[in-house]
Amino acid sequence: MTKTDVSGLSQLGAKVGQPQSPEEAVLERVPSGHAGTEFAVRFTAPEFTSLCPMTGQPDFAHIVIDYVPDGWLVESKSLKLFLHSFRNHGAFHEDCTIDIAKRLVELLSPKWLRIGTYWYPRGGIPIDAFWQTGNPPEGVWLPDQGVPTYRGRG
Repeated sequence: MTKTDVSGLSQLGAKVGQPQSPEEAVLERVPSGHAGTEFAVRFTAPEFTSLCPMTGQPDFAHIVIDYVPDGWLVESKSLKLFLHSFRNHGAFHEDCTIDIAKRLVELLSPKWLRIGTYWYPRGGIPIDAFWQTGNPPEGVWLPDQGVPTYRGRG
């Protein structure tokens, strides 16, 4: 069994304060113990919160991030803190989506990454935003993100 090298991490196993902005948040990575093996990793954040940049009111989303590593894995505590840092951040839904994806791509240089953000209605209109780096590697099993289109109470 492969043991993950966690040396050099600043947040895992430590008491860490909540970052006040995505720019302040520290995303960390660890080497994949299975470099050379193509597999998919999924993170789901069903209670993501950010702020409307115009009104300051909270916005809520269900986020699904899938990626195929190429040597690096995102350390999950740092990802959790990064995502929580948006709670004080005012940005449009689409900007949050792309900002999260670009930070992860910059950190990990994955073989492939996709993000789906499924936002709850604001002003009666739900907004879903999607982005991916390109075509996924052939042969990697990628399940549907499993989040239905918003249908309200009907």
